[in-house]
Amino acid sequence: MLEITFAKPALPEKGALALLVGEGEALAGLGAAADQATAGALGRALAAASFKGKKNETVTILAPGAGLSRVVVVGLGRREEAAGRATEEAAGTAAAALAAEPEAVLDAGPVAPAQAAEAALGATLRAWRFDRYRTREKAEDRPKLARLVLAHADAAKARAAWAPLKAVAEGVFLARELVTEPPNVLTPAEMAERCRGLAKLGVEVEVLGPKEMRKLGFGALLGVAQGSANEPRLVVMQWHGAGPAAKGRKGAKAARPLAFIGKGVTFDTGGISLKPAQGMEEMKTDMAGAATVIGLMAALAGRKAKVDAVGLVGLVENMPSGTAQRPGDVVKTYSGQTVEVLNTDAEGRLVLADVLWYCQERFDPAFMIDLATLTGAIVVSLGHENAGLFANDDALAQTLIAAGQATGEQVWRMPLGEAYDKLLKSDIADMKNIGGRPAGAITAAQFLQRFVNGKPWAHLDIAGTAWSSKDKPCVPKGATAFGVRLLDRLVADHHETR
Repeated sequence: MLEITFAKPALPEKGALALLVGEGEALAGLGAAADQATAGALGRALAAASFKGKKNETVTILAPGAGLSRVVVVGLGRREEAAGRATEEAAGTAAAALAAEPEAVLDAGPVAPAQAAEAALGATLRAWRFDRYRTREKAEDRPKLARLVLAHADAAKARAAWAPLKAVAEGVFLARELVTEPPNVLTPAEMAERCRGLAKLGVEVEVLGPKEMRKLGFGALLGVAQGSANEPRLVVMQWHGAGPAAKGRKGAKAARPLAFIGKGVTFDTGGISLKPAQGMEEMKTDMAGAATVIGLMAALAGRKAKVDAVGLVGLVENMPSGTAQRPGDVVKTYSGQTVEVLNTDAEGRLVLADVLWYCQERFDPAFMIDLATLTGAIVVSLGHENAGLFANDDALAQTLIAAGQATGEQVWRMPLGEAYDKLLKSDIADMKNIGGRPAGAITAAQFLQRFVNGKPWAHLDIAGTAWSSKDKPCVPKGATAFGVRLLDRLVADHHETR
């Protein structure tokens, strides 16, 4: 992780400087000091580049003088609209432009301490890189930025505001790392072992193997896993952060935990309904929903969130073999309902069906939110900008939408309805696992709703947002950890005890 420190504003004697400048603003603070120290070189360079300070507009000035190796100026847009996301994104853009510098000072301008911490978050998120399997990379190709000093008049308050954000960033990085790992390394068993690492943060971790799940009757999850030599796991993570004060609150609902459930298919070939070879390597990301839940639990525990939360992840590998599930098989789920499996590539919903019912039966949560790279249909519908949101509770849906807008992890609500549900009717079982080509993301959500048992619930289809094919201001190309910040904000804004 990028090392972040906070200090009183002071022009560095050497090295790099980054400035966040609002639209239409003149250089101020360290920017004005640097301009004076370089005999106006910064001002001339910005004028030559016609810099206006528009959102994420960037000018890099090399060796302007006064010992500075580089000055990066990034636009915030209109200052009055530049809180939160805009500050994070501008700082992330600056971090990318500073990649060749081992150390830099960043001046976010005349902002509150919390906003300086948001700048630190944006830079940290953008600077993340997965290097575990690089052995021959040339030094000149490797990013060098290791330390960033955030300049702020009240450095102590900014540092205090950064502490919980740093914990969230660590949760994001855990989720990104899990999604990025190759599937020969991150098997269901290995992923479960990494969940055990959350115990050091105070999370209670319980791992169930195939024997325990068979005894419980997880017929749907085990049916997906039966073609693989890598055995499945169910991981239950509990964070008890509400404290004894929460027990006295009015209403039993307030004392119930919040529940987050993740699909964890560590590799998805499609099973007997085999996927095309082209792009199949991307199916290592089919456990992104589970990775998000694991990252979220790390974030909540890391920042000592005052909430009780449970995270459950169903971990399987979907492979074709002589023991694999066949199209036409009928499985009995943990709920007792039966499913005719017409397509073995519609496997994520089978995994979630057992875990959702188990969650609501065991924990009686205030609500359940599941995350899954569930359908290609949601990518056709929403592209890579929004996750699909399906919910049976309007209030829950609205808080998710608001949290998405605040963090930039945006969701778009999709419909549910009886007409879609009828498409799942089977001739020989309680339901079939696909509803046909039309409305594929919706019928998948309708399938999941049959295992919610009336509990307030939301489903996030993150197939289009779990991986980015290009760099973004706060997200380098690759695994995004979509949902960690979204759900952390949901918890922080609406569900923590005060």
